[in-house]
Amino acid sequence: MTLVRADRSRSVIEFGAIKILDRIFGALLLVDSMLHSYGSISAYPAGGQELVWALSGSLAGGLIAVLNLVRSGRPNDLILAWITCIASLCWVAVAVAFGAAIGNLIDPRVLWHVISALVLAVFSLRTATGNA
Repeated sequence: MTLVRADRSRSVIEFGAIKILDRIFGALLLVDSMLHSYGSISAYPAGGQELVWALSGSLAGGLIAVLNLVRSGRPNDLILAWITCIASLCWVAVAVAFGAAIGNLIDPRVLWHVISALVLAVFSLRTATGNA
């Protein structure tokens, strides 16, 4: 009986740790999207085309982050999990494309987005397949 409780407590602790880690990566992507907005507003003139497109990227990243944060609290919502999995993988592609455009795939901005989005895609896939 004691062994069963120990195993059960361990699985509850592991589940809690995974959920926290999932939310941390969602929060990291959200923070980076907010920092991207700040940097864009600081770097580009008000009303310019570059600013509009830069802010649209911030919005997209922020929406993906928020959807992942919502998903982390809804382990039975398989549709949301598939949406966040696909969106996160698309965000990886956008980050890699940005890295290619600036000629530096190991730029910290690129790596931050790629790693965060990949981890969120894995957590989303885990939820979508019923393993959350």
